[in-house]
Amino acid sequence: MPDTRTHRGPHPEDPRLFSPQAHAALGEAVADLSWLLTRGYASASALKLVGDRCRLEARQRTAVSRSACSDADRARRLAHQLGPEQLGGKPLRLDGYNVLTTVEAALSGGVILAARDGTYRDMASMHGSYRKVAETLPALELLGEVIAELQVSQCRWYLDRPVSNSGRLKTIMDQLATRRGWPWQIELVPNPDALLVVGPEIVATADSAILDHCHAWFNLAREAIDRRVPQANLLRLHAAR
Repeated sequence: MPDTRTHRGPHPEDPRLFSPQAHAALGEAVADLSWLLTRGYASASALKLVGDRCRLEARQRTAVSRSACSDADRARRLAHQLGPEQLGGKPLRLDGYNVLTTVEAALSGGVILAARDGTYRDMASMHGSYRKVAETLPALELLGEVIAELQVSQCRWYLDRPVSNSGRLKTIMDQLATRRGWPWQIELVPNPDALLVVGPEIVATADSAILDHCHAWFNLAREAIDRRVPQANLLRLHAAR
């Protein structure tokens, strides 16, 4: 079935799955999953154990999985995170789809998970294909303006070459950057993760696999949403620490 979405908004079941009445059980699930991960349990089996015990549906399990992390992973990520005041005059490398789809989802009212490690994550799954939506250009404009405010010297976006429509998105981004005079370089690469975990440059992503290995990172999606999308549908399923 062709993808005909025009927004990156909420799933029809989200009001029920993530209603205030569900928050206590979901928060307990995040705490339990984080506890198990801290003690070395495999993520898949730990999620099944917690999800079955709390009788969570598939989309709720996704939210719990993306919100939880072990104590060690959380500490490592926070130790390598930079603040906005540390970006001035420095280059920034972006995990393109990871950052963009989160801001798109925030602009369209989709559920944004305020995860235990401090990142914001969306609920989207691309499955090898990216479709431009109504929020794509506004999200790129918003990100570009925030990056300019942070006084980043040069911005290198990595887009997954195997994902369909990456070339079209690159063209849109190139044209926008030229029009606005932004120092952007957009690259289509086979595997952005492999590039983002090496080198001393600052990385913008919420991908846990990158956060656990990169030299330094900046919470760009969260910074952009906090600054520009006050109406974002934030869902916090863990105790503040």
